[in-house]
Amino acid sequence: MCDTDGKSSVPNGGSDDPEPGEGRDEADASAAPEALTSPDSANLSSVPDGSEDGQDRALTNSEQKQGLGEEEDTDSMDGSVLYSLTEEGERESEGGVQRERGKDESKRSARKRNRPSGGATRHSSSSDDDDEEEEEEEDGEEEDAMEAWLGADLCDLSRPSWCAVPSLRAREIGRDSHQFVRRVCGARGLVQRLELQGRLERHTGCVNTLHFNPSGTRLASGSDDLRVVIWDWARRRAELEFDSGHKSNVFQAKFLPHSGDSTLAMCARDGQIRVAELSATQRCKNTKRVAQHKGAAHKLALEPDSPCSFLSAGEDAVVFGIDLRLDRPANKLVVVKEGDKKVGLYTIFVNPANTHHFAVGGRDQYVRIYDQRKINEHDNNNGVLKKFCPSHLVSSEAKTNITCLVYSHDGTELLASYNDEDIYLFDSSHSDGADYRRKYKGHRNNATVKGVNFYGPCSEFIVSGSDCAHIYLWDKNSARVVQFMEGDRGGVVNCLEPHPHLPGLATSGLDHDVKLWAPTAENPTTLKGLKEVMKKNKRERDEDTLRHGDQYDTQLLWFLMRHMRNRRPQRARRGEGGEGDTDESWSSPDSSDEEEGGPDHVQCMSS
Repeated sequence: MCDTDGKSSVPNGGSDDPEPGEGRDEADASAAPEALTSPDSANLSSVPDGSEDGQDRALTNSEQKQGLGEEEDTDSMDGSVLYSLTEEGERESEGGVQRERGKDESKRSARKRNRPSGGATRHSSSSDDDDEEEEEEEDGEEEDAMEAWLGADLCDLSRPSWCAVPSLRAREIGRDSHQFVRRVCGARGLVQRLELQGRLERHTGCVNTLHFNPSGTRLASGSDDLRVVIWDWARRRAELEFDSGHKSNVFQAKFLPHSGDSTLAMCARDGQIRVAELSATQRCKNTKRVAQHKGAAHKLALEPDSPCSFLSAGEDAVVFGIDLRLDRPANKLVVVKEGDKKVGLYTIFVNPANTHHFAVGGRDQYVRIYDQRKINEHDNNNGVLKKFCPSHLVSSEAKTNITCLVYSHDGTELLASYNDEDIYLFDSSHSDGADYRRKYKGHRNNATVKGVNFYGPCSEFIVSGSDCAHIYLWDKNSARVVQFMEGDRGGVVNCLEPHPHLPGLATSGLDHDVKLWAPTAENPTTLKGLKEVMKKNKRERDEDTLRHGDQYDTQLLWFLMRHMRNRRPQRARRGEGGEGDTDESWSSPDSSDEEEGGPDHVQCMSS
């Protein structure tokens, strides 16, 4: 059995919406035989040859057969068609259909209002006919353009690289057994069988960060409730919960490698970079501030082999190098600029194959790569080693931001997610200014700061959340969607954390829980509803681009929100989780003068 496992089962078109990732309706296998033996087809022999009724019935019968043949083709997942979508899978629920019809009617009404009026009643019937024909032509052109967009920039799916039965036999006799788990984790057939396994519920706010420890036995989560929870995810229980010491939304919490899971680095909207010391008895000894940004700090970048060094990036455009062995841990590495203008940062990542290199992204369209050994802010490039950007965005007037970027497992590729744009894959070895190699589309990245990640031991897949509450997995080489799951009732999926050694992942978003996914579904996905959701996301993105061509500066919005709301009282439970949660910090001359300040706590404020 290969990893595609033959043809997918056709889902039932029922109106009851299942829980996210929980089960799928199966098709009635008798639908095709009943259609082929319908009364119309059975009575064709009794219709005289040449009669109009006979021709009509023959046509109807041939259309039924043709429709069945097309539906059978779309069940295959061998890359010969655009998506594995059945006729039922292309339909949305009744409510979604009604909304789409309402939108179409409003568009037609608007077009009628915008047309210049002719004579009062002259040739009214012919004019109405012309209007209807025009509307049908415009709708047809729009649908053709959408279909062309769906099919653009795609390649054929390759043949399955992993087959279950031969692989299991080889493992039984000890041949290539050390490669078994890696091949399973990268198998497309298992990705297509991912489904919801369970939820981890403890937080009282949006869950903004997830991180597995290096062995994969523990999962750290951080939230708008200012708490950090360490989970024994396999047993679905919290082993440790403590107050982070932050004054605003916790954006990231990561285990430092080779620290025995005893050191956790954290960053938040208040701009603080804090380190928590955890004991073997499942207690938090203390948390200390080691650096301070003047704006929100969204991401940390770990060095793969270092238990005491990591990087941080903030909206103040500063990158700190932090070494916990020093008396003054924070060292300002670079202030990111485009010309003389600072570029606020949302994301940072260290190249796992060359830890001297790191990449940053933020409030412009450029991915910047730096070499820590060669940073010179006084040269023409402000210390940048190389920059990448999709060619069509270089001179674009649209205000485009990079919300997340990550390196592949071997550092050869760099993935960047743009707000209200697509996801782009770059070759990190290419020269300065090189264009992207591949792009991944269909999701929506607008409401919050979305994450993106590679999935698989050899970065075989791309995984991203979306404003439409779904999780998308694309095959990296073909750019085709191979998995599509409903991931969040709150409407937005932000964080996606693959397990380091097993075929599964954890996700979170606006919901207050963490969701765990594993490849346990009996049948591979049929991608039910994918096509319509992708079209809907595209339409909304285009409409927002036209409506809000010149968006407000997000920092100004944050400033106004901060000063318009009532200040909330300080949380009374500060210090519950550890013996010594404190604002004590190792002083640094590069830290901000606003160390004791920081914005108030806000639920799920996008940046």
